[in-house]
Amino acid sequence: METLKEKVARVVKEAVEVVPYDPAWPLRFEKEKRHLQNLFPADWIRRIEHFGSTAVPGLCAKPIVDMLVEVRSLEMVRIQMAPVLEKEGYDYFWRPSFGDAGPPYYAWFIKRDAAGKRTHHLHMVEAHFEHWERLAFRDYIRTHPDVAAEYGRLKQRLAMELKQDRAAYTHAKGEFIQRVSRLARRGTFDGA
Repeated sequence: METLKEKVARVVKEAVEVVPYDPAWPLRFEKEKRHLQNLFPADWIRRIEHFGSTAVPGLCAKPIVDMLVEVRSLEMVRIQMAPVLEKEGYDYFWRPSFGDAGPPYYAWFIKRDAAGKRTHHLHMVEAHFEHWERLAFRDYIRTHPDVAAEYGRLKQRLAMELKQDRAAYTHAKGEFIQRVSRLARRGTFDGA
């Protein structure tokens, strides 16, 4: 059986691939949303949002649908939901929200296709988690194509430079995302 250390090592070494926008991504989100809603009792899941680059029409992205799932209780996820999803083949991680260690933790799942390629990331959090603030970034770049184009160029460059380092790729996008998120909350963007 794979240890947590081995599992983490396996998933972080997977190459970064950024591809042109695929109009099937929203359909894949809806299909997985229905799957989760059918798999668990209605009161376990409060809301499900499509976020990340695949949620922005026209934006290039890693071909992985990011889903933000509000759950009633993370303890319930750990005890009851995670075993069900793991039996269905999802990789499960109890992961820190910031950096490499320390609370608050949340449940993160990777779903794969028959060939083993990632298709979905499920980020399961409670209503008070900072993850919900990420929707401001999504909404802003949906309505500001110039900012989305700038972000797309950054992602393509980073994917080429950091193809074998998923953590560095994610970290390198962080400053842009934080800057746009701050400005989105204020309703401005300076573009640089």
